[in-house]
Amino acid sequence: MKSRIFFWSITSALAGFLFGFDTVVISGAEQKIQSLWALNPGMHGIAMASALYGTVLGSLLGGWPTDRFGRKATLLWIGVLYVISAVGCAYAWNVSSFIAARFIGGLGIGISTVAAPLYISEIAPPAYRGRLAGMFQFNIVFGIVIAFLSNALLAGTGENAWRWMLGVAAFPSLLYTVLCFGIPESPRWLIARKGDREAGLRVLRLIEPDAPEAQIEAEAAEILAGSSERVGSSHFWSRKLRIPILLAVLIAFFNQLSGINAVLYFAPRIFELTGLGAKAALLQSVGIGVTNLIFTFVGLGLIDRLGRRTLLYIGSVGYITSLGLVAWAFFTEHFSIVPVCIFAFIAAHAVGQGAVIWVFIAEIFPNRHRAEGQALGSFTHWIFAALLTTFFPKMVTAFAPGYVFAFFCGMMVLQLIWVKCMVPETKGVPLEQMQKQLGIL
Repeated sequence: MKSRIFFWSITSALAGFLFGFDTVVISGAEQKIQSLWALNPGMHGIAMASALYGTVLGSLLGGWPTDRFGRKATLLWIGVLYVISAVGCAYAWNVSSFIAARFIGGLGIGISTVAAPLYISEIAPPAYRGRLAGMFQFNIVFGIVIAFLSNALLAGTGENAWRWMLGVAAFPSLLYTVLCFGIPESPRWLIARKGDREAGLRVLRLIEPDAPEAQIEAEAAEILAGSSERVGSSHFWSRKLRIPILLAVLIAFFNQLSGINAVLYFAPRIFELTGLGAKAALLQSVGIGVTNLIFTFVGLGLIDRLGRRTLLYIGSVGYITSLGLVAWAFFTEHFSIVPVCIFAFIAAHAVGQGAVIWVFIAEIFPNRHRAEGQALGSFTHWIFAALLTTFFPKMVTAFAPGYVFAFFCGMMVLQLIWVKCMVPETKGVPLEQMQKQLGIL
């Protein structure tokens, strides 16, 4: 693998770092924000989920700029949205301005989940596609770790600590935006969407500088053939695309119904329910981030060896075991095992769904519909994330925590059945050949 491909991939994947940081940094500030503006549980849930509602809209619309203006331009403007959001949150003067700033950041997150994995999948060689596209997830996790650590370091800096927690994201956002100027456009977008075959060939030569010219020409021809009108249909919502559409919706649905975002957003509060003090709960949250990072490394090391389907099996079993034990612990008041079980839950997510979701969605759609398919999967992911985050504070108030975690456990049993019955293996399959495997051609 050429170093330039790694650099392009890691640059676009830095959108994931900002995604992870922005998503979780709120966990250290959420209780202060609630008390500062005297928010009732309903308004508190809306304020907490405001970024997610922006993410829902960004993921829904993200396919349009990605196809219309290109992958590179879209990635660059994502950085601009992150900068605006970070500065806006730091200077928010009331709950309305805070919600608006978080919503803008959410737009960037939503669009990034469409554009970044898609871009990486389109420039990566098949043998390395899982690891390279998986770097988006790694950067999400790395951003989560840094957010938890940043919150812990800034927690004692005074009355406005929460503003610093949210505002520091402006610095990596600026760095990411500058780096985006140095990446090339996707050759598949240039050839299939823009119709600029020569520009696409130039990028293909950069990706594979040692390949003979005949091979480059053949690859360009295959990209064009795989993007023609005859592939499935000119319409996204067609019978031929029913399998990838269903797969994208269900993998995103199950990702959120594991409860992952509820745990990440409300980690300090969950740990406090077990009797830990506020400071200890915040430090335990750092442990979540470190666990996530370590096991994301494991997932990325295995994704191109064991395959996507096998990792989903492993993750499902880990989900069911850990969530079942958390539910039991809350029912029986054996609170001492909750932190360990939560860490096990995070490990199962990192190896399974976390490592697979963005890679898998980017692999299963044909060239001409990849941005729309990625947008559909991202939208499904984020609409459920937004709903879960909005209602989780009410859920743990209305129901005992044991029932909430038992529900998540039951959903993961359904995921295990789905993986067994429906999920295909995409490991090492060229994108254009994946269409044949799924019956699109």
